Amino acid sequence: MGTLVVISIVLGFVTTLWMIPRLLRVCVARPWLQRSTDCHHGQQEAIPRWGGLALVVAFIVVETFVSLFAPEERAHTPGRNIVLAGALAMFGVGFCDDLRPLGAKRKLLGQIVIAAVVCWCGIKIEFVSIPFGIGSFPLGGWAILVTIFWLVGMTNLINLIDGMDGLAGGICLMLMVLIAVVGHHCGNFELLACGMAGALAGFLRFNFPPARIYLGDGGAYFLGSQIGLFSIVNSHKGAIFASLVAPLFVLALPIVDAALAVLRRGLRGLPIFRPDRKHIHHRLSSMGFSGRQVVVWIHALTLGFLLVGLAAVWSPGDWLPVMVGTVTIILLICAGVFPFSRRWFAVGQVLANSLGMRRQTQYALCLKQWLELEGGRHKALENLWSDFVFAARRLGFVAVRLRLNEAERAWQQPGNFGPMRLARYEMQNGRFGILEFQVPVCPKEFSRRENTCDPNSKCELLSKCCPSDPRVFETMSELLAESWTKAAVRWRKCNKVPFKLDGSEASRQTVDCVEAGGEECIGKGETG
Repeated sequence: MGTLVVISIVLGFVTTLWMIPRLLRVCVARPWLQRSTDCHHGQQEAIPRWGGLALVVAFIVVETFVSLFAPEERAHTPGRNIVLAGALAMFGVGFCDDLRPLGAKRKLLGQIVIAAVVCWCGIKIEFVSIPFGIGSFPLGGWAILVTIFWLVGMTNLINLIDGMDGLAGGICLMLMVLIAVVGHHCGNFELLACGMAGALAGFLRFNFPPARIYLGDGGAYFLGSQIGLFSIVNSHKGAIFASLVAPLFVLALPIVDAALAVLRRGLRGLPIFRPDRKHIHHRLSSMGFSGRQVVVWIHALTLGFLLVGLAAVWSPGDWLPVMVGTVTIILLICAGVFPFSRRWFAVGQVLANSLGMRRQTQYALCLKQWLELEGGRHKALENLWSDFVFAARRLGFVAVRLRLNEAERAWQQPGNFGPMRLARYEMQNGRFGILEFQVPVCPKEFSRRENTCDPNSKCELLSKCCPSDPRVFETMSELLAESWTKAAVRWRKCNKVPFKLDGSEASRQTVDCVEAGGEECIGKGETG
């Protein structure tokens, strides 16, 4: 068996090393196959999102090897073909999104349908193990809901952490090692998990910062569904505690990050599935850590959690409180080290600041939807720009600039506002232009408790939730930039003409400001 394990690892490793350069050449030769970057993506250039396809090929190669040289393992695993089909189906949903955006709701529906079909075919969590020697109890009719929640949750957890080069690949590599150890005890998926670990090692050769290829939603869904499905099948062999609980220790940091993301978006009135750049790895990057440093530190922390997960495999369930306590203490120590996480402990202040944004966020979402609909009504791009300026004014911005095809349009509210906060967005690699937003830095002391301007100040900004607050400014500018992209996509689809400004009108870019009494369209300001 040891020889077969080594061969499986080498097969997975070599397959991805052979596949990825060929996929990169295809993407370079046919750039129209690549999906454009979105607002929340940190990179500006389009990086191929086809890494999951290389992992699928490695998956098929290793499984073929197992079928030929270790048929007893396949025969020993009931429902193996269902597991393989379920993982490939999840990949299909994600890969379609990598080619053309499907939307969060459609992807979630696809995941639920696949998980329900897998459950209907007999792969489900039927028992829940209770530690301390009490045993386990059957779930009965709840088994279907628990299984769907487990599979969909695991799939999206992996996709959630795929926000920085090399991060998801490294964590999934550790999870595959854990599953291989559990599979060795249970006799299920040991060789396939080893092969996928080798494939991920080869993938990291191209994905570690700076990445040349991404997992994409297809790869993240594929790996997440594998981890969820392998764990369920292993739990049928009497290792319920180790199979289902041990991966949760390795995923402790992503689980905390996911919970904070849902809480953050919910409190601020944003859609739960809306992507952003406020995850833990983004926060560390904004503190000045390089991409490599962030990935190495998170991998090191996850490696410690992997050791806890391996201890869960080799120890009885009586040690569960000790393991949970260990992981909790490590997370609390890490939370106390970094300034951005210390604010989480000020629950009252966090709630007040977040709830103060809800009304403004809902208003911004309404304007976003209105502007997208306007994109399908206008024939002239200039009219769409006028509507965009109107939306920016209503949200409290005092200056907006658009650069598109060597032409510019700009608007600035009259008045001397002093130092400015600036946000800049390159919309789909410049295809829909480069947007800049500005708001003045509030001269009065900001009320931290109410998240509003000082009532005694003569603030002329239109919104009650002060846009000078960096958090409000960041959220509003992101929503407005997204609204321009969606409106531009709809405008181009309806009018079927190139999306560009008339360069001959570039000299008229300051007309709005001059007529309003301003001297310049965009004044100098501080970035923030």
